[in-house]
Amino acid sequence: MEKRLGVVGIILEANDLSEIVNNILHAHSDIIAGRMGLPYKERDVSVIALIVDGTVDRISSLTGKLGQIKGVSVKSAISKG
Repeated sequence: MEKRLGVVGIILEANDLSEIVNNILHAHSDIIAGRMGLPYKERDVSVIALIVDGTVDRISSLTGKLGQIKGVSVKSAISKG
């Protein structure tokens, strides 16, 4: 299957979600090329930005698992080819 390059934005609405999110990210670390995380104290949220490089199925697995967590918002953009 063809690999794609993409970006994933994640917002955690509670600090207690970080362990769950980090476990999912660790399970998908093979497709994560870069990661930046910032606690945004003014809004009491945490923001994570990822650069991913993998198959569409693998990227969708990552975003799908994150999207199932209550209090986590996730959006992605993937290259066309």
